[in-house]
Amino acid sequence: MSSIDTTADKTARKGRKPGAGNGSGPVDAGLEDLLEALRSILARDGTMPPERTVAEELSVKRHTLRRALGVMRSLGELEPARAGRRAAPQPVAGAALINSTNPLEVMELRLVLEPALARLAALRASPAEIERIRRAASTTPGTDPNAADIAFHRAIAAGSRNSLASELYVILHRVASDGRLRYTDSDASLVPERVRMRDAEHGVIADAIAARDPDGAERAMYQHLVAIQQKIMGRLSPGSAY
Repeated sequence: MSSIDTTADKTARKGRKPGAGNGSGPVDAGLEDLLEALRSILARDGTMPPERTVAEELSVKRHTLRRALGVMRSLGELEPARAGRRAAPQPVAGAALINSTNPLEVMELRLVLEPALARLAALRASPAEIERIRRAASTTPGTDPNAADIAFHRAIAAGSRNSLASELYVILHRVASDGRLRYTDSDASLVPERVRMRDAEHGVIADAIAARDPDGAERAMYQHLVAIQQKIMGRLSPGSAY
């Protein structure tokens, strides 16, 4: 396991106010409510719908909505806004990249990146971010299991407070979510028992982050991802029962 505990991290653990943004000061209560509503939509749909659709659903003004979306982007919970009007979506990960990789390579990189993100979240996440991670650890009734899994891992990436690492996670997730690599969605259509098992693993990670235990958070994330890797290897093996 790596060790990323720095003097700055130790300092960051002291005196952070609940609801603090990513270095931009505290978030007011009204905006925090809007952020929670947006996170629920993101967990439900797996992606953020167009601004007009969201504004109508939540009955908020567009400028207020854009402010909240900006906060989520600064925290790494949403990808950066694209410049230009009506620009056709351009995936960061092109077809050549997706065609040149495979589910096991994706998991190898997740095993390198995500335990470190969990470690950083244990050191740096604000109380509000930790509470978000703990809530996301459990799949609520009626929520798509895959969307819930994405929301949990995104919350940890945001809690790491490392914008570059969070962006790398977003790119990695886009690659993993491509239809040609859907073996990586090992929990997308799980029976309830397997969802409960996954939530239990998420809970161990969240508890370690909440306890400010970087070693425990890193270890728990690594073990969680190894379990997913083993499922993928089983699915890819001839005659697999997965």
